[in-house]
Amino acid sequence: MNKERLMKILLAPLVSEKSTQMADASRHFAFKVAPDASKPEIKAAVSELFKVEVDSVRVLNVKGKKKRHGAIMGRRADWKKAYVKLKPGNDIDFGAGA
Repeated sequence: MNKERLMKILLAPLVSEKSTQMADASRHFAFKVAPDASKPEIKAAVSELFKVEVDSVRVLNVKGKKKRHGAIMGRRADWKKAYVKLKPGNDIDFGAGA
């Protein structure tokens, strides 16, 4: 796969209470990914960026919420989320750079 494309697949890690508990309990990590990303691309991107072995990838499309600002109705953008499960013995530490 093209390395340039792989660098644009992962947009941001999702760090929340739920994702932290999942990471501690079962080595599942959540990422915000490009809307056109596929499972094999996500797996390759995580393997390349973090130098880990990926066991499985689950993806879901998150629909944007309807929002109102006064009389004007609006809508947040749709986005894609990926849950990546790592093989035993692998780990990602997001706080290592700080």
